[in-house]
Amino acid sequence: MAGREEAPHSNRRDIENLKKLSTYLWEYRGRVLVALGFLMLSKLAIVAVPLVLKRIINTLDQTGGATGDGNAGNTLADSLADPLGDPLAVGSNEILLVGLGLVAAYGLLRMCSSLFTELRDSLFARVRYRAMQKLSSQVLTQLHDLSLAFHLERRTGSIAKDLSRGTSSLSSIVNLLVFNIVPTAAEFLLVAAILLGGYGWHYTAVVFGTVIIYVAFTLFFSGWRMQFRHEMNRMDSLASGRAVDSLLNYETVKYFNNEKREIAVYEAHMNDWANAGVRSQVTMSTLNFGQAAIVSVGVTLIMMLAVRDVTTRTITLGDIVLINAMMLQLFVPLNYLGVVYRGLQYALADMDLVLRLLERTPQIQDKPGAKPLEVRQARIEFRDVRFAYLPERPILRGVSFTVEPGSKVAVVGPSGAGKSTLSRLLFRFYDVDDGQVLIDGVDVRDCTQSSLREALGVVPQDTVMFNDTIRYNLAYAHPEADDERVTEAARRANLESFIRELPQGYDTVVGERGLKLSGGEKQRMAIARVVVKDPPIIIFDEATSSLDTRSEQAILEGMNAVARRATSLVIAHRLSTVVDADQIIVLDAGQVVEQGTHEQLLEADGLYADLWQLQLGADDGEGE
Repeated sequence: MAGREEAPHSNRRDIENLKKLSTYLWEYRGRVLVALGFLMLSKLAIVAVPLVLKRIINTLDQTGGATGDGNAGNTLADSLADPLGDPLAVGSNEILLVGLGLVAAYGLLRMCSSLFTELRDSLFARVRYRAMQKLSSQVLTQLHDLSLAFHLERRTGSIAKDLSRGTSSLSSIVNLLVFNIVPTAAEFLLVAAILLGGYGWHYTAVVFGTVIIYVAFTLFFSGWRMQFRHEMNRMDSLASGRAVDSLLNYETVKYFNNEKREIAVYEAHMNDWANAGVRSQVTMSTLNFGQAAIVSVGVTLIMMLAVRDVTTRTITLGDIVLINAMMLQLFVPLNYLGVVYRGLQYALADMDLVLRLLERTPQIQDKPGAKPLEVRQARIEFRDVRFAYLPERPILRGVSFTVEPGSKVAVVGPSGAGKSTLSRLLFRFYDVDDGQVLIDGVDVRDCTQSSLREALGVVPQDTVMFNDTIRYNLAYAHPEADDERVTEAARRANLESFIRELPQGYDTVVGERGLKLSGGEKQRMAIARVVVKDPPIIIFDEATSSLDTRSEQAILEGMNAVARRATSLVIAHRLSTVVDADQIIVLDAGQVVEQGTHEQLLEADGLYADLWQLQLGADDGEGE
């Protein structure tokens, strides 16, 4: 998804996306309808303002306009030039009261327009933010539901950037549609109706013609220049992804002195982003000028018609003020329609990324009617299992073995033999291509994933911690665990003395991905976490492969104590950790080539014996 060329989407795709987004608003349809009601009241008040202004002008110009008086339109100007000739000063009190009443109505209408607008915004705030909350939750849920294969291919920085833009685009789309496009369309129809009813078809024709030309120009030109926005998004995602990757691999960058290389790649992406941004800005300026020119021509034609009709006394001075005010009210928001349309296009493009993510079907799903797994004996069986990450590269080729309840079975073999793949299949991160993985005789594909993983515990090769306290990380396996249970788990994992030496004890923050802890400390944390969970089946997935011999011996006691309480599958690189296993399975090239106890395999003098001798030599070299 992230960091790749954005999939093109048509207007039909945009319409489909808008339909999907409407479902997020439907839950609050009552608020939406009331907010739209306030919106219409606000627009009615705004359109009524010029009508009242016309009445004010005509009231103050009693002899002007269409009355046929030869002094039409001059009374107000004369009164301004000669204060003693002010018609209000010599006129009746009725004119004064009517004028003041109209002015009061003018001010009240403007205040009501603002009030209804704010009421609309306040009512719609809950709709907008709840919709964003719901979408964000669905996206995170979908990310957790997607298979391990998706997460192994994704770029964390790029997808975070895309999701941030996509979630905020929901708010943008709602704001633009409800608060800009719909109000502008409603105001346009009201103005058109007033002009057609009061001033003839010429005015309405100019307004309609201007709007049609404006919209057509905006849609065509904006659609053409969207390619530059897509390019900006793509480059932005690539740059963000590269920056996050380099920070996540901070130590690796330092080890190989490659800071300049990382900055160079980042700057290359940002340079492409800047170039696309310049092209986007130049084309936007061209679009803005074209829109302004169309609006200017339309307003000029309207005012020319109005001036003609005033001079022929067809309309009053108040009418020309009314027409001018309406044109300003209509074309000011219309002048921003290009910005609104571009914003809507950008938001739809960003939203499309999120909706495409939500449309992805997780590779691993529960079968219809799948039942929770009930573990009674904790017996594991791999029955003629065949599996490949890629069709052309088989990993497991007919693997079969059984882990009896309460026993400790180890799987060993050269790198690439398929050992860690066994744990991924057991956790059902992938499904087998052929054969079966069973727990107590139940195929793992026939039970719910949640109940399956509830029955399993793991001490992984690479233990990753949350950037939180030791207490939080230990209790993560069982969030309801009390302090006593956490403390007991730490003691059984030989971790308690280490924690006691820390100034903040269990409240010590371990850093992002547990970087403040050593490899041995993280492995003991992983063991303690499994103890807190206390599952019937535990997988030790090369839990000591990255440790030196001394650290390995320090945590073996904890591992063995945990293993005695459950059925254990130990995937091992160091053979010294599995000499006490009830059974050892030797894998090579995805097949079981040997099987037996440590002593039996040494006597067989096969692959296991060769690996044992190699590791004995390596350990001797390590101790020198």
